Order: sequence, then structure tokens, then C-alpha cells
Amino acid sequence: MTATISPVDVHQGTQFTGTSRLVRLALRRDRIQLPVWLISLTVFLIFVAASVGGLYSTPEELRSVAVGSAVSPVALATNGIVSGYSEGAIVASQGVLVFALAAALMSTLAVVRHTRQNEETGRAEMIGAAVVGRRALLTSALVVTIGANIVLALASAIGLVAIGLPADGSLALGAAIGGTGIAFAGVAAVAAQITDGARTANGIAGAAIGIAFMLRAIGDVDSTVVDDGTRVVSGWMSWLSPIGWAQQIRPYDDNAWWILLLLFGFAVVHIGIAFVLIGHRDQGAGLVQPRPGPPVAARWLPSAWGLAWRMQRVTMFWWLFSVVILGFSYGAVGNEIDQLVGSSQQTADLFEQLGGGSAALVDSYLATALGFLSIVIAAYAVQSILRMHGEESSGRLEPLLSTALPRWKWMLSHVSTVVGGVVLAHILAGVFTGFAFGLVTDDIAGNTVRMAGAALAYLPAVLVVLAVVALVFGLFPAIASSLSWGIFAACIVLGQFGVLFKLPQVVLDLSPFTHVPAAPAEAVTALPLVVLTALALALGASAIAAFARRDIRM
Repeated sequence: MTATISPVDVHQGTQFTGTSRLVRLALRRDRIQLPVWLISLTVFLIFVAASVGGLYSTPEELRSVAVGSAVSPVALATNGIVSGYSEGAIVASQGVLVFALAAALMSTLAVVRHTRQNEETGRAEMIGAAVVGRRALLTSALVVTIGANIVLALASAIGLVAIGLPADGSLALGAAIGGTGIAFAGVAAVAAQITDGARTANGIAGAAIGIAFMLRAIGDVDSTVVDDGTRVVSGWMSWLSPIGWAQQIRPYDDNAWWILLLLFGFAVVHIGIAFVLIGHRDQGAGLVQPRPGPPVAARWLPSAWGLAWRMQRVTMFWWLFSVVILGFSYGAVGNEIDQLVGSSQQTADLFEQLGGGSAALVDSYLATALGFLSIVIAAYAVQSILRMHGEESSGRLEPLLSTALPRWKWMLSHVSTVVGGVVLAHILAGVFTGFAFGLVTDDIAGNTVRMAGAALAYLPAVLVVLAVVALVFGLFPAIASSLSWGIFAACIVLGQFGVLFKLPQVVLDLSPFTHVPAAPAEAVTALPLVVLTALALALGASAIAAFARRDIRM
């Protein structure tokens, strides 16, 4: 059977021809991913806002937490500025930074996914064979991403109004979050033109987010406290960061809408640069050409484990770096927890619940911090295990397995490499949390050793999550990504917040995080750790066996 293809007149359209159809295609591809992002962020923002009202029920308690945060360098660096002590102002000081970072991450991933990743996999070349303008692909990615941030801003505002916060401040807070996402969509658009790989483009955009965070942190720490200790005036470096601009909107206080012009102007400039750059490169190529590799491969590279390490090491490094920074930040504020909690018995009860029921506030806080760090490490495990899914769906796995490399050996090399990263991450999390806590309590050696041991108590739970994701990859490759992240989210909700939601114990027990002791707040017993480790080994073996027996998907 033969088919006749009619010639296409390249002069029929403009640079933006086909944008509307590509927008529909992008929405179809993201019909699960974007809603998950939007719903998750909105629900967690509402949860954070509602918890503030429950934890600080009187103006005195709200004022106490505002004053404590305003004078704490660690709180300023990790949470951001304080601007008043109304309930809404405390919600903004606790939420704008975190959710602005999340919106920035959502935006950069979306733009790169629909631009550079399409070129890397060859989809853009196939689409470009039709009547599609040169800039249509980038335009459609930006339309979808900007639209998602507008929806996020509106949903956040509606949710905050629904729980009783003022409408004007809620709109300002939603706009700050959505505006940050739109600003970094422009950054990702530029990053996608510079490099020829999606992973590198995501790395460049992620580095830009990190630089913006650090500039804001330095500016906020170098701040002046005014209005009887309840308001912080940031240093000048905070004004060099789009994330800093989002904070300066000061929802529920100034509601400085004019600062949105800075975020939108930042986005417009970067989008304009991206449109210029796209005309100066070839399809599939980046402006910066990859440097040639060494003439001879390293001795360890031509092996299953050598290749797995080569593919996983960059991701591992950045996650380990993040764990170190977070661990140090959590440990450094440990000695100030009494001051930050202030007179709020509800907040003390919250740490007691999350910290395994210990009445010692500092130990409960440290247990809560290690619990959150284990969630971060579990996210690293999920992303890294799913790298195998990316290799399979991109078509790079099939020719590799056509050699003498057995399937089980290929999968085992990746899984064992990620396991090594997870173990190292837990050790670093404990060491740097204990080291920072030791600096402020004058017992560096004792706290470093104690927290390193405590962090390892959370390791078996993360290994179970890792093994479950590997099993999903082995059994259900078509939905491996969405199902894996869904399982991860369920483990977080059940294991970390289920006790706050007062869920039945039988439901809480579905999460492996429920079964690990909340060290260092409670004593570590060996039995649950041994059972979880044995379960992880069994699930991992089942995953490798399932992968060895199924077809390879393209």
C-alpha cells in the first residue's frame, strides 16, 4: 500500500501558524499532570491557611509568632519576610515563598516539556513537517503555562476567601504565586533555546530559581525590623529576585499590586529574548553546542553500573545538595523553636503529634524536620527510578538491551544506584541537621552522631516507596509516571499529615512512614525497620522479575 503526500507551501502561514492546535495538544498531554499540580498546590495552601487559624487563635499568639519570625535569621531565610500580625499576614509570611517556588517549578517543567523535550524526542520535527510556524511550539507552551498559573492564582484566592480570609489580600496572595510562575516560564523559555537537552534546560531553569531564592534570602536576612517588631523591611538584594518581588506584594497588608508589573515585565523580557533566540538556531539544536567528550571512555563506563551512575549522578548531586541545605536550615533554627512557637499551645501540640507524641518540644521539632527531609529524599527516589521509564519511552533502551546486557542487570544497576543515593541522602540529612543544631547548642559532635542515627530510622520507609515505584514501572509502564507520583502523594498525606486529619489507623497504616519511629523524639525499635526493609527487598525483586517478563514499550 502506498500513500501520496501533497506538497506543503511553507509560505501559507506565519511564524505562529498552528498555535491553537498545539495548545490543544499540550493540554491533552498534560490532562493529568497539570490538574494534579493545580489541585495539590491549592489544597495544600488552603490547609496551611486553615492551620494558621487553628494554631494561633488569639491576636497575642499571632503577634508572638510574627515577632519571633522577624528577628530569626533562619526563619527569614527559609520562610521570608513578616508584614503584620493579622491571620492573613501570618498566612502570607508562611506561604508565599513556598508556593511561589512550587509555581516556578511547575512552570519551568511545563515549558521545557513542551519545547525542548519535544525537540529532543523528535516530536517537534514531525509536527514541523505540517503547516506549523517556527514559533508556534514555544507560543503554545507559554499559553498553556501562563493559563495554568492564572488558574492557580484564581483557585488559591477563591480557596482562601472560602475559609474566611479577606478577599483583597487573598487575590494579592494568589497573584503573587501565579505571577512568580509566569516570570519563571519566561526563564524556562530562554533555557530551552540555549541547550539541546531537556535535562540541561531544566537544570538551567532550576539554577535560576535557586539563585533567585538565595538573593531573596540574603536580602531578607539583611533586613530592618520596624512597627514594634511585626514588620520586616528587606535589604536591597531581595529586590533583585522575582521571588523577592512576590513577597514585597505583602498580601493582607500593603497589597502592593504595582509590583506585579515587575513580574510581568520580567516575563515579557525573557519571552521576547526566547523568541529572538529561536530564530538563530537549528531545529533540535541549542545555541550552545555540547562539548566533545573524552576520546576514550572511562574504564568503569562500559558496564551496567557505570552507565547507571553516569545517567543518575547529576540528579543525585542536586538532590543531595538540596537535602544538605534543608537539613542545615532545620538544624540551625532548632534552638529557637521555643521562641518561634511562642505561647501557642496548639503549635506545640502540632509538633508533638508530628514528632511521635514526645512532650520534649525540641526533639519533636527535630523529628518533624527529619520526617520532612525523608519526604524530600523519597521524591528524589521516585524521580530517579522513573528515569528508567524515560529511557524506555524515548527508545534508547531497546538498542541497549539488544546487546548481551540482561534486562535484570540493567534494572538492578539503576535501582541499586538510587538506593545508594537514598542511603547517602539520609546520612547527610542527619549529619547536617545535627551539625547545625550542634553549632547553636555547643555540642557539635554529640548532636551530629545522634541525628545521623535518627535519620537512618526513616530509611526503610523511603526504600519501600522506591520499591513500589520500581514495581509500578515493571507492571504498568504506560501509567508509571502518574501512578508513581500519585502513590508518593498518598504516602505523604497518610504518613505525615494523616494524624492531623484524624484518619482511621487502618488507613494510616497504608503508608510506610506511619511505621517508622519518630526519631529522635521516640525510641527506635528494630522490628518495624526490619519488616519494612524485608518488604522493600521483596517488592524490588518482584519489580525486576516483572520487568524481565514484559514487552518493551516505545
